[in-house]
Amino acid sequence: MKPDILLSFSFILAVLSANAATDSVLDVTGKNLQSGINYYIMPAAKGSNAGGIALGPTSPNKTCPLGVAQLQTHKKGLQLTFNPVNPKKRIIRLSTDVNIKFLSPTSCNESNIWRLKYDEAMKQYFITVGGVEGNPGRQTLDNWFKIEKTDDGYKLVFCPTVCNYCKVICKDVGIFVDGNGVRRLALSDVPFSVIFYR
Repeated sequence: MKPDILLSFSFILAVLSANAATDSVLDVTGKNLQSGINYYIMPAAKGSNAGGIALGPTSPNKTCPLGVAQLQTHKKGLQLTFNPVNPKKRIIRLSTDVNIKFLSPTSCNESNIWRLKYDEAMKQYFITVGGVEGNPGRQTLDNWFKIEKTDDGYKLVFCPTVCNYCKVICKDVGIFVDGNGVRRLALSDVPFSVIFYR
């Protein structure tokens, strides 16, 4: 092989390796986010008065079903895991479908897997629990989220690609403050910028 061809081939491999390394999601220590590892989701904004993500009420008069909310105080919230659409892949990559799962069991008779649910009364899509883990396809569209980069961290996005022929909503996950002051995760035009702690 000629030296200039070898050099070009080496350069291409280096670029591909660099791209592969940069498209992984990183925690606050710079390590790759991995399936099977427990994390906290915290706000990326420094000096934020609010805290991490936890289970929260969807209605003031009911304890079930449960939604996903940001804590009002500067606490870490609940630990969770990310499980990619391909269970053989351990590293969580940008723009890849993942299930998000709280480690704590819910007090309601439902799973602790995140899903998207439309609230007819509020005319709003909220993030709740009660989803299905794995089994990518039309029946589980509401259970898949993606992680994308922002200027100060990452954002969660709902835009599942687990069904090739399905029409889906593609929107950022942000914060919706309901009438009771609960900071609920919901689809929004303003993304909630986050970081990940082990």
